[in-house]
Amino acid sequence: MQALLPKAASGVMKRLEDGPWASWSTWTNDPFSIEAGPYYARWDEAGEPVCAFRAEAKHMNSSGGLHGGCMMAFADFAIFILSWKALGEDSAVTASFSGDFLGSVTPGALVECRGEIVKAGRSMIFVRGLVTSETGPIMSFQSVLKKTRMPGAVA
Repeated sequence: MQALLPKAASGVMKRLEDGPWASWSTWTNDPFSIEAGPYYARWDEAGEPVCAFRAEAKHMNSSGGLHGGCMMAFADFAIFILSWKALGEDSAVTASFSGDFLGSVTPGALVECRGEIVKAGRSMIFVRGLVTSETGPIMSFQSVLKKTRMPGAVA
């Protein structure tokens, strides 16, 4: 089942129709996520969001494992996907982020993230998630998004 794409005021997602990421969606107007990832999202049979990317050499640290900064950037991408129902058409910024590194992967690994909204208030959304690979969990995180109106945001 493919849920409706998020309609966040500052984000535009495109569903891919072919290639290895067919049926997944990605931001089309987020230069950082495009360059750092690219990162992808889809909705499973139960309508729950799943985020993923394929680890490449550019994502690795000097020891050959997935760079912690890459994991944090991916988790930040995922936070907005996980929160899309609570965001509606509002924009948001990451107000708080805390993560625990549990493992790593090497190039070629599929990295996924699932999570949940813990609480959605009028102006804040509390989210937690788990980043995993074929080898098991590699990062757990929790975050708070602050809803905001961004000047010049795309509607």
